[in-house]
Amino acid sequence: MRGIFSDFSKAFDTINHQILVDKLPFYNFSSDACVLIQSYLSNRKQFVKVNDHSGALREVKIRVPQGSVLGPILFLIYINDLINSAPMFNYILFADDTNIFSKDPQLLKENLKHIEEWCLANKLVLNYTKTF
Repeated sequence: MRGIFSDFSKAFDTINHQILVDKLPFYNFSSDACVLIQSYLSNRKQFVKVNDHSGALREVKIRVPQGSVLGPILFLIYINDLINSAPMFNYILFADDTNIFSKDPQLLKENLKHIEEWCLANKLVLNYTKTF
């Protein structure tokens, strides 16, 4: 058995709200639950302050709140369909660490592009310095 132990770069900071909300119905979330999660994610604002200088208040349209109970759950929902990109592999999904296994190392090497394409479509980046 061969494995790839991957890490997504700034995983919780790169979750696209619209992509996440669009995935919810595929997991049988009711329309009310989708609206609730959309509400939880929307209208969040932030600004940067350095010394006495403050930037403009801007709406946050990506990222899930870190330190929250829902953050890791929403991230796992977001990446749950990764397994469909290359179903010939075995997966262990745990927050921003994803482990991919195959009995055939050549199959793993030849089909890794499907994982990379999924990452591109979902606006996630593999951290190659922590992926081995």
